[in-house]
Amino acid sequence: MANPKGQAKKSEEEVGEEVVNPVEEAQEPAGTPAEANQSPTKPLDEVLGQAQKAYAAYMEAEREVARIYRENEQQVAEAYRRAEHQANATCEKDIKQALKTRENAEQRSREAYQRALEQAETGANEAVGQALQARDETIVKAWEIREETVTQAWEIYTKIVR
Repeated sequence: MANPKGQAKKSEEEVGEEVVNPVEEAQEPAGTPAEANQSPTKPLDEVLGQAQKAYAAYMEAEREVARIYRENEQQVAEAYRRAEHQANATCEKDIKQALKTRENAEQRSREAYQRALEQAETGANEAVGQALQARDETIVKAWEIREETVTQAWEIYTKIVR
């Protein structure tokens, strides 16, 4: 397509010549074929020039819209990358925190288990100690009862034998 600006200038120059040279038009006879071709074409050229200017402005606006859309797409993509990066960082932070919490819980569980083992051992030792003490006391009492019984039996025997 021809340069719209150049054609627009041409039509403006032609329009300017019409205004500047009205005397020349008056000198030509009205019935000449040159005048018949020029009169209708000059307004047509003018309209064509305006149409070309409008089309050029339209194309420029279209390019500007396309540029703005590309910029917007880049901004959206950048915002997405930032959001994705932030989500990844937050996820990593949360995972680290979860692992730390789990490790702390495991440590508390190990400590609680160790305390439970110690308490169970202490409880078992106390129970064994009490059982041994009860056995010893029972044996001592049984011995004392035996001794008393033997003593009484000897006393009875000695009374009978006398």
